[in-house]
Amino acid sequence: MTVQSLPQKTREYDQHPIIDGKRWRVYNHRPGDIIISTSYKAGTTWMQTIVANLLYQDGEFPAPVSVMAPWLDMALPPLDEVAAELEAQTGRRFIKTHLPLDGIPFFEGNRYIFVGRDGRDVFMSLWNHHTNYNDQMRGALDEFERQSGRAFPTDYADLHELWKAWIADSWFEWENDGYPYWSHFHHLKTWWEYRHLPNIHFVHFADLLNNLAEEVRRIAAHLGISIDEAQFAGILERITFKGMKKDFGKIMPEAGKIWKGGGNTFMNKGTNGRWRDVLSDEEVAQYDAVVAKAMPADCAHWLEHGGHI
Repeated sequence: MTVQSLPQKTREYDQHPIIDGKRWRVYNHRPGDIIISTSYKAGTTWMQTIVANLLYQDGEFPAPVSVMAPWLDMALPPLDEVAAELEAQTGRRFIKTHLPLDGIPFFEGNRYIFVGRDGRDVFMSLWNHHTNYNDQMRGALDEFERQSGRAFPTDYADLHELWKAWIADSWFEWENDGYPYWSHFHHLKTWWEYRHLPNIHFVHFADLLNNLAEEVRRIAAHLGISIDEAQFAGILERITFKGMKKDFGKIMPEAGKIWKGGGNTFMNKGTNGRWRDVLSDEEVAQYDAVVAKAMPADCAHWLEHGGHI
């Protein structure tokens, strides 16, 4: 496949209870806007919090992180309210998206951060996320089914039943996996094809775990942000898993409206490798086969191991 010189939006990710790419129609580009993209459960909120602490290095945020950096393509919040809050911001803006690069408009004046994570670790985190929706969130999902006639299943018998759907079924017709969400692998591939562009920066979850300080400095350099060395220790403390969990009300106060246990459920483990004691040899082999088919070998290697691109 020939890759165009610049990314183009070619897909409309809609007709889904959680994600709606059409909502990007309200986005009015400002040079310097920061766009953070992951498929899901790969460190999105972590990266939002890192960027927030780079923009406000004393830790005094003007609003919770999820308000400063709205998830623009989330289908549930009233779009006019989200758009108004985004337009009202006077500081440098940063926006969260779970869309692949073929589902959003691309601007050379933006800075993009893509965060990747081994799909098996993503799945383990997704299991916790998916099975802990509270009654309010389940009600919204039920309403989607009533209006669309399409169910978004939440009551899987066990982790292995969800695995069967996630690894082999798809919600969108152009994808091959990810059900009932979207493809972790297609998402990565769309960004990987444009990794050479200077305004796209790749970060891997494992590298954040292994060398947080170095990765934060690389992110700051990509964004053109100078770090106040007197503030750096405080920044690092606030963006550890422990620090984020302690102050989660400043990050995502709405978590209690979505998950049982609120932020304590959303901020679950923050670790890698739990799949090793859970997935069977057959499931791991199935994963390997799907990854090999979905992306080139260098992309698959990065997805599993990370490293600088």
